[in-house]
Amino acid sequence: MKTIKLLLLTAVICVSGFVLASFLTATKLPVKSYKFPYKKGGLTERQAAAQLLNRFTYGATPGQVDQVVNMGLEKWFEQQLNADAPDDSLNKRLASYDAINLSNSEVLQKFPPGFVVVHMAIIDSAISKDSVDKAVDKKAYNDKIQAYMKSKGLRSDQELYKQFISQNILRAAYTNNQLQEVMSDFWFNHFNVSFTKGECAQFIPAYERDVIRPNALGEFDKLLLASAKSPAMLYFLDNLVSQGAPAPPANNMMMGGDKAKAKPTQSAASTDMAMGAAPAKTNAGMDMMMMSAAAPTPPKPKPNAPKNVTGLNENYAREVMELHTLGVDGGYTQTDVTQAARVLTGWTMYPLSSYGYGSNMKGLVDKVGVNNLEAKGYVHDGDFLFTPTRHDMGEKVVLGHTFPAKGGYQEGVDLLEMLAHHPSTAKFISKKLAVRFVSDNPPQSLIDKMAKTFTEQNGDIKQVLITMVSSPEFWSKKVQREKIKSPFELVVSSVRALNADIQQPYQLFNWMSRMGEKIYYYQAPTGFPDRGQYWINTGALLNRMNFGLALTSGRIPGVTVNLAALNNHHEPESPEAALITYSKLVMPERDLDKTIKQLSPLLTVPDVANKVNDAVTKTPIATSTPPPATFSGMDAVPGSEELTKKKDAVPPPKVMASAQNTKNNANMLAQVVGIIIGSPEYQRR
Repeated sequence: MKTIKLLLLTAVICVSGFVLASFLTATKLPVKSYKFPYKKGGLTERQAAAQLLNRFTYGATPGQVDQVVNMGLEKWFEQQLNADAPDDSLNKRLASYDAINLSNSEVLQKFPPGFVVVHMAIIDSAISKDSVDKAVDKKAYNDKIQAYMKSKGLRSDQELYKQFISQNILRAAYTNNQLQEVMSDFWFNHFNVSFTKGECAQFIPAYERDVIRPNALGEFDKLLLASAKSPAMLYFLDNLVSQGAPAPPANNMMMGGDKAKAKPTQSAASTDMAMGAAPAKTNAGMDMMMMSAAAPTPPKPKPNAPKNVTGLNENYAREVMELHTLGVDGGYTQTDVTQAARVLTGWTMYPLSSYGYGSNMKGLVDKVGVNNLEAKGYVHDGDFLFTPTRHDMGEKVVLGHTFPAKGGYQEGVDLLEMLAHHPSTAKFISKKLAVRFVSDNPPQSLIDKMAKTFTEQNGDIKQVLITMVSSPEFWSKKVQREKIKSPFELVVSSVRALNADIQQPYQLFNWMSRMGEKIYYYQAPTGFPDRGQYWINTGALLNRMNFGLALTSGRIPGVTVNLAALNNHHEPESPEAALITYSKLVMPERDLDKTIKQLSPLLTVPDVANKVNDAVTKTPIATSTPPPATFSGMDAVPGSEELTKKKDAVPPPKVMASAQNTKNNANMLAQVVGIIIGSPEYQRR
């Protein structure tokens, strides 16, 4: 008996050991320690700290280089990866924005799109159906709509968008968890959705808050799945209307070349979105003053579609492969796109409203019964709904992997997991991260290291970033100063560098838009390009200089800076001294000799702010124009050519004559610091 017990005990121990060993080998191995090899790039510790701040934050605040050095570079980076620093000051600034924490259903109830308001007003007899788009007295018509909204406690969707944009700017400017915010911007751009796509706009605040930001430093597959199930993405790429139907004839054309030849027939609205165009405004009442050009009315679904028209929509399946995971050269075919679209049929949105597209599944849910959904094969997860009656139950094959017939919701999850862990995805995501944080053309050796970590660490973004910043390629002189700030980065880095107090962040959004980056309004699913040549040309440089001068001279309402306080209220003896002092303050640990020499002639240009402003209005913006090879940018400033040619004969400063006069000194500082903000060197990250 004892022998039998001993044998049983031995067997249990062996089995347990085998299971434990299997578990350990299947689990990702964390990177336990790391050291930044910045000395191999010829950097001092302070220069390395500045490099970290330039890459992983929206720019250093005054004295922050000292803070990073005192904390230790690796420890500071670890703190940023954890994203758990207290943000009490930021939260106080956000307290007045009452719409940013609403659920999607609450948003639809309080901030319905314009066409929904019109529909509700007609039902409640607040306006007549015949008056829509035909009212002779437009003001009276709009007054009726406004009165109706007030009586129902409804608010303009423009207020929602304004609050959302404003809070985003405040987070970027003031959060102590800078890396999380930078990564949230990166992933939002990667999984782009836009205010320009119908009711999608209403769901974007929750999309960024609940999908993007919490997963920005997590595992890629979780972020991919969360984005696929979000109402914003379901609407933006039309997957909520995709339903099972016989697949079109196979076409083995490789994707990534002339995609238009491989696309199946789609509705006009779907095709427009695939090409990055805004859908047509088809609903009545959009001429109302409170209706938004930012939220065009989505086309109404046709109630009696012909039976022979397929319900399959391939927009999301195509973009999840090309843009979200594998990349354009990821090795998939048009057949894979079609098959993937079939796998994802039935993925739609739980009804969140009684009106508009937010109600599109209401009748079905009511018919089945909320309590019967699970038993009938439906999957309800937050705002997501899988509907088996709309799912293609046939066998599918994607990238050589067979999904057996009669599959359901789980095969969609399995498809996304397969894409998330594909070798092409590891390379594609690693390269995008390297482009964002290193240079527009990152070394292949670095991409390979990051992709290896991505694969071994189950797509853990933290570990991929650690691999990147622990590699000598990150610290190489070849890649330093190689990234150009986008307008958003320029604006936020400027207010951070100058310790600005932002009371009206939407004013900064207007400046970003003027410089070419209207955040949340980029129509194409690609997101904004992350390359310097997209942003820089003569017109763009003029706008950037104009922004710098407007910021420092107090011409942006609701945004104030105290330039004297930045230098502990020590007044520079001259404009030249101010240029040297403030260049070091806003661009710490850089070699500024060339920049100071380049900017000095501008100190004597009379009324430079008005001249730049006049030049901006006369210069067209063409963001696709590549920058000049030298990227000097100084030829964009009126009057600088002559002064540059006559360096030896520069007259005494005219506009900045009296350092004793407080007003004149303030004007002098404003012009000097504005020129620094607009300089080519400051445009580099």
